[in-house]
Amino acid sequence: MNTSGKGLIIFVKNPILGKVKTRLAKDIGDEQALAAYKLLLQYTHDIAMKTDTSKYLYYSEFISDDDNWSPRDFRKMAQYGDDLGKRMFNAIELSLLENNKVVLIGSDCAEIKKKHIHTAFKQLKTRDVVIGPAEDGGYYLIAVKENSKPLFRDMDWGSSHVLENTIAKIKELGLTYCLIEKLNDVDTLEDWKMHSEDLYNRYGHANDEQE
Repeated sequence: MNTSGKGLIIFVKNPILGKVKTRLAKDIGDEQALAAYKLLLQYTHDIAMKTDTSKYLYYSEFISDDDNWSPRDFRKMAQYGDDLGKRMFNAIELSLLENNKVVLIGSDCAEIKKKHIHTAFKQLKTRDVVIGPAEDGGYYLIAVKENSKPLFRDMDWGSSHVLENTIAKIKELGLTYCLIEKLNDVDTLEDWKMHSEDLYNRYGHANDEQE
């Protein structure tokens, strides 16, 4: 049982055909995009399991009992809120009731490692907000120790200015922050080509067995 006061929130999409990796699906089709996302889910699961944290898994649509995210290790919940910002805020708010520091990640980054999560928690000792910037102008990780609702308000989450606008809000609020290593999310065919071989070598057999 985690007693570190650290909470790790993982946002995932339910792996439903036609509803995941839609940008990637334009190039490789819905079935291959779904297979790709399942590999990313497995990778994210394994990274999360390496952390000494309380783990909170938030599904996009519904809580699934038929997957490898064991309820012994992950508290399972469904995301709620009108947009991504509200869903993130709500999840962080709940987690901070039980933890002093919270890191939130998605499930689209094949480059995130345990060290990035560890660094985020470490930097929170002296910063109010820690962000892991993504190559596309967003972020793959955000860490806070107090819930700051304005950080998640009025944001165009599909734009390439999410990181820039978030930093501007941090400064407006008079908060301290730092950026950790920039990584690349898997959204496009080019992104997928960078990581597909490694992910298939690690997890492809597991996907085959499930089909």
